[in-house]
Amino acid sequence: MNVMGQAERFAASLTEEGRYRLLIEAITDYAIYMLDPAGIVTSWNPGAQRLKGYEESEILGEHFSRFHTEEDRRAGLPERSLRTAARDGTFESEGWRLRKDGSRFWAHVIIDPIKSPAGDLVGFAKVTRDLTERKQAEALLRQSESQFRLLVESVTDQAIYLLDPGGQVDSWNPGAERITGYRPEEVVGRHFSLFHTPEDRDRGEPARTLETAIREGRFETEAWRVRKGGERFWAHVSIDPIRNEDGAIVGFAKVTHDLTEATGTRVALDRARDAIFQAQKMEAIGQLTGGVAHDFNNILTAVLGGLEIVMRRLPENPNITPLLQGAIQAAQRGVSLTQRMMAFGRRQELRPETVALQALLRAIMDIIIQTLGPRITLDTDFPEAPLTAHVDVDQLELAVINLLMNARDSMPSGGSVRISLSARAVDSDEMAGFRLGRYVCLSVADTGEGMDEATFARAMEPFFSTRGVGKGTGLGLSMVHGFAEQSGGKLLLNSRKGEGTTAEIWLPVEA
Repeated sequence: MNVMGQAERFAASLTEEGRYRLLIEAITDYAIYMLDPAGIVTSWNPGAQRLKGYEESEILGEHFSRFHTEEDRRAGLPERSLRTAARDGTFESEGWRLRKDGSRFWAHVIIDPIKSPAGDLVGFAKVTRDLTERKQAEALLRQSESQFRLLVESVTDQAIYLLDPGGQVDSWNPGAERITGYRPEEVVGRHFSLFHTPEDRDRGEPARTLETAIREGRFETEAWRVRKGGERFWAHVSIDPIRNEDGAIVGFAKVTHDLTEATGTRVALDRARDAIFQAQKMEAIGQLTGGVAHDFNNILTAVLGGLEIVMRRLPENPNITPLLQGAIQAAQRGVSLTQRMMAFGRRQELRPETVALQALLRAIMDIIIQTLGPRITLDTDFPEAPLTAHVDVDQLELAVINLLMNARDSMPSGGSVRISLSARAVDSDEMAGFRLGRYVCLSVADTGEGMDEATFARAMEPFFSTRGVGKGTGLGLSMVHGFAEQSGGKLLLNSRKGEGTTAEIWLPVEA
């Protein structure tokens, strides 16, 4: 019997119908079965049994709607699917279906009508595929994409957006809007070179950044970028290429971080450190110079006094008297030099008084003009309202003359000097070394050669001079610096090579 059954099955397999049956029964990844015109299951392949959990004996004669969820049955989906297949020639959809144990799976369903040679509907062929794993993967992908979108959209301190392979903006996060000022509708679809400076665009920088990202796998730099209104900001920029599974470039991920504030803070900190270092250096030099000058001044005073006594007591002698006079003059120059050194070291004795600065400068105008000489044009800018300071008059006059001599020497071929007075106020800690309060600023600005960075860094050091040996002591600016500091103020210099020099003496206003 068993042998006879196998022989009959083999004989049947030789027919076309038998071959198709063997084919369907060999498929286990798809549920392939027949329905009659009313939707009753009339055949059942092993794939249907594996997918839905029903044995053939359990499902033949049952309506296929039992595979639908309750909500689908209430909505009439089973009947509508058959009507659609009969009317349109096929029905295809994806949706939740039920297994025998009640668990759900996501199915891709195709229903095709089966008609007789006369065109009469005799049933339906139904193919169901389990796409649950794909559905779950898609759900996880959507969740991941949603999380990443929420993450990117929650970032407001960095611009994070996508570029297409040509560099056009594809996406735009709130951080990009905050940093650049562009709304999404204003920038999506435009080329990212919009954010580069004109000079960068002229050099082809945008294209180079994408080429570098492709070639090296990443582009990273710090540079100036441009906001919507044309304002520049210092940015840290990184660009990463995005590739598909085949390795082809499908776009770029671009992240921009505005470093303007951080850079400004860093620069301010560096400047403050430099200012503290310079102040400490000048303080150390000042203490040394002032101490040496004080002791040397005492020695010179004794030497000068002794020479003057000898000069008075010795009779006139044409061989000795000129030598004594030369020694006295040299000692007097030494005293003057030590006084300047003491001024830098803030060891001189000041006699401050309340001074009307406009009147003081006008009173010494003849000396000022004589100091500058005929090739220098003088311009003054004094406000009408009187400005007063608590200062030693003689030392202030000497400081002004020193500044004018420096200005004159920086303009050997002639030029102009501008002396101005202005009221200033320091009401914050932004100006390093200044006490809070009101000041008068006496400014001397020239159109001379100016100083390079190396010269400028040492300009106020004692004995530093660019005039050459025998052409100056190098104590002019250092004396003015010491005088201003001892008076409770500051000497500020601003100079660039070829652009002249401006020296400002800030003096506190008499309360």
